[in-house]
Amino acid sequence: MDFHVDIGPQYEGEVVRKEDLYVEFGGPKMAHKFELATVRSLDEIEHEKIEIIGPDIADLEPYDEEKEGGSYPIAILIDIAGAELDKDAEAIIERRIHMFTNMTEGWYHMNQRQDAWLRMNKDCAKKGFNSLKELGEIYNLLYTSEMSIIEKIQTTIITDEEKVKELLPHALEVYRARDERARTLRDEDVDTFYG
Repeated sequence: MDFHVDIGPQYEGEVVRKEDLYVEFGGPKMAHKFELATVRSLDEIEHEKIEIIGPDIADLEPYDEEKEGGSYPIAILIDIAGAELDKDAEAIIERRIHMFTNMTEGWYHMNQRQDAWLRMNKDCAKKGFNSLKELGEIYNLLYTSEMSIIEKIQTTIITDEEKVKELLPHALEVYRARDERARTLRDEDVDTFYG
């Protein structure tokens, strides 16, 4: 699969500063943003499907500090399925969004969950990276390459503010339930450990 930018661990320390910023999603300027991984059954997923709901990178105004433009809402939904996957893997899968975004040349990811913040630099745009579909393809490739227990994956990236706002309460409830479960877990209660 060909991409407009390189992918690899050498980009994980890359930072996108204001002067290099082309567009950003989430972050402190956006009230509505989140990322969520969900384990589903195999028949619920169309393998490697990528859906963009809302304006794509090519449709968005680039960052302009004077106009205060270039910052947008985002929801990243990673749906996965596999015989060996269970709900306890969701948080681990979700955290990989951070790593995989940062492994993408020209991209920078901070925080997680409802505090996600993604930035893309100007060089990335100049190289032709003009669609979030490409980011979804990168996620699909890296997840399935790194984690053989994932049999199917589909990625949805939402930039439509109303849709992100509508789905955010569900994500917050999922986070709350996970946190509650984590607080009550003891080693004796768990038969599978992920490392």
